[in-house]
Amino acid sequence: MDASFNKADRRAMSFPERLIALRKRRGLSQRALAESVGVHLTQVQRYEAGTSQPTLDVVRRLALALSVSADVLVFDPQERGPQDDDLKLIFEAVDRFTPEEKATAKTVLQGLVLQHQARRWAKAS
Repeated sequence: MDASFNKADRRAMSFPERLIALRKRRGLSQRALAESVGVHLTQVQRYEAGTSQPTLDVVRRLALALSVSADVLVFDPQERGPQDDDLKLIFEAVDRFTPEEKATAKTVLQGLVLQHQARRWAKAS
């Protein structure tokens, strides 16, 4: 989960709602966000009203201006990550690891993913 939203915010939100919440959390006015992103104020107002959708390039610039990943702008927290409750608990525990422990966990998981992909490719051949 991205630290940009607390547990109370982890409900289904529309893109405009997420954009407004993130902008306010950063303490930015619509005008300041528009200037930071390089779009007109009216365009930010349209995004927040839900009457216009940003291009992929603008989503990238919004994410940079708001200091979040584009995933945080586009997806609800429950739309990303494992759907299995046991895996969610494991990943939540891993999130509390030291940086060294996280690096070890990533290495182990990357190895498992590579093994899985190799088996799939071998079956496909």
